[in-house]
Amino acid sequence: MSTETILQEIAESMPLSKNELDLRENGQGFGLIIVDEVNGFATVGAGNLAPQTPNEQVSMMVAETDRLARAFTKQKMPVLALLDTHDPGKPEPPYPPHCERGTGEEDLVPELKWLENDPQATLVRKDCINGFIGAFQQDGTNAVIDWVMENQLTNVLVVGICTDICVMDFVLTLLSARNHEMLPGLKEVLVYDKGCSTYDLPRSVVEEIGLPASASHPQEITHYMGLYFMASRGAQLIDSVLA
Repeated sequence: MSTETILQEIAESMPLSKNELDLRENGQGFGLIIVDEVNGFATVGAGNLAPQTPNEQVSMMVAETDRLARAFTKQKMPVLALLDTHDPGKPEPPYPPHCERGTGEEDLVPELKWLENDPQATLVRKDCINGFIGAFQQDGTNAVIDWVMENQLTNVLVVGICTDICVMDFVLTLLSARNHEMLPGLKEVLVYDKGCSTYDLPRSVVEEIGLPASASHPQEITHYMGLYFMASRGAQLIDSVLA
């Protein structure tokens, strides 16, 4: 069965509801959160978990993130970038070593490198899949909570990679934190479809390289599944952003 056929059947059984977001006149209270758009995940050939060839979904994510980040910073709206960063020799199970400190894999992709010097941007390094958990500091404070509170945000728009792994874990935990009243004032968590992507590892490739069949990860299907589970927990899905 083809990926297109599977997607059609999933969409018929589990349809997604997506909306347009217009920030041109009503962006007050919004913040942009970028999850793991680092070389080790999104730059071709940059590491064990980076795409090995150009990938349209990843390229779209980076281009849309750059567009939105520039619009946000131009309007002096805050941007938070979570950067997967691991100490050498401390891999994160079940994945092979990736985004180790000092390798360059842990740095923003070239298209977003400018955020390092932008006053509207806050960069937070995390050492685990879940960016909300990884944002806890040694003194017990949480960098995500602090950022939301300091900027008096009522809504956050989330983009990044991987839709069904780091993005989903972060969004689900953020929703739970909001529901638990850890983020007073935060109303909505929105996820931008075209601003997210995941990796592609079809079963045919898995079998060819000798991995177990359970390692299969078809990109379009897992991307859809990630969006579905975020929406099922209360995230708003966005299919276009005017900014």
